[in-house]
Parts: sequence; structure tokens; C-alpha cells
Amino acid sequence: MADKSAKKEEKAKRKEKRKERKNIQVSFTEKAETSSGGVGFSSAFPSSVEEVIGRTGMRGEITQVRCKVLEGNDSGKVIRRNVKGPVRLGDILMLRETEIEARKLTQVKRGS
Repeated sequence: MADKSAKKEEKAKRKEKRKERKNIQVSFTEKAETSSGGVGFSSAFPSSVEEVIGRTGMRGEITQVRCKVLEGNDSGKVIRRNVKGPVRLGDILMLRETEIEARKLTQVKRGS
């Protein structure tokens, strides 16, 4: 009898650990359901577009911009980022991370 109760306790502990791991993984996603049933969002830092540098990507669908981080550890830092979708001067971008910077655009001339 004691053997069965010990197995049940072990099973309950494993189940609890799986729940904890699942909660940790969910916290890194963009939207995460909270225990109260609502939706919580991951943290992001606002940055304003200072300069539109140019278009990039296979079909020119990506715009490279220089933006100034407004909040967070890197506030005041001006970084280069690639943006998909419409963007213009003065827009506010919500950046999930502010440490990685996009590569510089290089103007490649055809035939050389």
C-alpha cells in the first residue's frame, strides 16, 4: 500500500516539474496567458526612428533604419535595425532587444 502512495507522490512531483518548465518556456513568447486568464505581453523597449537608410532584402521588402532607444538599459543609444512593413521618420518601434545591431547596407554596383 505504501508503495502505491509513493508512486503517486513521484508522479505528482514530475507533473509539477513539467508545469514549471512549461511556464518558463511560455514566459519567453510574445503573448503569454496569465494564471488569471488574461493575456500578458513580453517586455519591449520603445525607440524612435531617426533616419531611414535604405531598402534591403531579396525584393526590397525590408527597410533599414537608425533608431534611438528611449527606455531601458541602452536608453539614448542609436542603433541600426531592419524593419519589415511601412516605416517613416518619427515612428516608434517596440524593440524586444536593443543589443544586436543590423549589418550596414552596402551599395553593390552591377557588373563589377
